[in-house]
Amino acid sequence: MLLPAAAHPYHPGDRGPMRTPGRGLTMWSTTSRPVFRRFVGAVAVGMSLAATSGCTVPVDAVAGISVTGDGHLLGVIMACGHHIDGATLYVASDDVNKNMKVGSWIADRPLTAGLATWTLDSPAAGWTATKPLTPLTAKTTYVLYGWTKDSSWSSSHISFTLSDRDRLTPGKVR
Repeated sequence: MLLPAAAHPYHPGDRGPMRTPGRGLTMWSTTSRPVFRRFVGAVAVGMSLAATSGCTVPVDAVAGISVTGDGHLLGVIMACGHHIDGATLYVASDDVNKNMKVGSWIADRPLTAGLATWTLDSPAAGWTATKPLTPLTAKTTYVLYGWTKDSSWSSSHISFTLSDRDRLTPGKVR
């Protein structure tokens, strides 16, 4: 049974409870749809930014490996515009605390735009081993990357195994 309009204080134009024939009592939103949509959009943008940003050093170089004519492993860094001070080789692990360093080198002068190579297993001109290379083992994944002393720049990393190294030829970079 519908009551006359005078029997209930809310009218269809009001923002509040309203009696609708066949649907009972309905509630009107106290917030406009455009305001709600803007709020949802702002939350979505904020979540997207949070998900895609991270605390990491910017990458401005590429790391790789190659081999010499006599089979020695080479580190390769292609710096793009800033500088790289050194490189580290470590055993890859899903647990960051278990990444074991197996070699580390520092360049005598910062590497600027261009290509740099050095032998990882023996002394190389222009490089000093801060941790000489330990023997590499089969079925282990290694990662090489370049860095700066002040953590202002880094290189991308390259992952490899000894079987990857064995497939390289002089002049070919992985």
